[in-house]
Amino acid sequence: MNDPRTTPTNARVAAAHLAHCPEGAVRMTGTARRIRHPVADLLRAPHGPRDRQLLLGEAVTVYEDRDGWSFVQAERDGYVGYVLAEVLGPAEAATHRVAAPATHVYSRADIKSRDRMTLSLGSRLTGRAETGGFLETGDGFVPMVHVAPVTELAGDPVAVAELFLGTPYLWGGNSRSGIDCSGLVQAALLACGLPCPGDSDQQQEALGRALPGASPARRGDLLFWAGHVALVSGPGELIHANAFHMAVCREPIAQAIARIARQGGGPVIAHKRP
Repeated sequence: MNDPRTTPTNARVAAAHLAHCPEGAVRMTGTARRIRHPVADLLRAPHGPRDRQLLLGEAVTVYEDRDGWSFVQAERDGYVGYVLAEVLGPAEAATHRVAAPATHVYSRADIKSRDRMTLSLGSRLTGRAETGGFLETGDGFVPMVHVAPVTELAGDPVAVAELFLGTPYLWGGNSRSGIDCSGLVQAALLACGLPCPGDSDQQQEALGRALPGASPARRGDLLFWAGHVALVSGPGELIHANAFHMAVCREPIAQAIARIARQGGGPVIAHKRP
């Protein structure tokens, strides 16, 4: 059965490549667009709950524009949902990505000029030129020390996750302003060029190889609970975004396992190595 989170169809339209089209829906090839706001909520339905978030410069395919909302599928993980039509702009190839936890876009190549917006790690930029230590983009100027070419990948997912330490917990969040457990894992893996779905159950199914329950955990391993995921950051320690601390934090593995069980979250259900 197709996962509705990654199947681009609703009651009115369906992606042309789908094998099955719901009765009454029109097949659409879709239009390439990109996110034009720093962070855009991807909703389950117009005015509905947030499922995930998309960052500036991320590519999407639009299958429907209706009443100020666009039904889209994200390129990064195939997640589908609705965004406000106003957050979308023309498709444009990215040249750089934000590699720092966060950065500002300035009105001029000058740190004393007015800042126009704040961007999160993973945002994608289309550079026009490098000027005085800044990358010039259509939105303004971004410090070069905060960006990297899109072809230049990080090498350690845990090191990327550690850049988010202290970030407040946000259900469905994908940015430095707020992130959840699966958003943290996805940001860490994508920065290293490793494909990663958006939700923890999808990650458990798709990522790495399963290890026996008694296997020692090593840096970079993933531990899964029902509805939760964490990255092993070192001997006896993990890093995760969690609602107990309401932040991204490090925590002893044994302590986290005991606490989550005590709170009714159950035991670790999978230990996987990407």
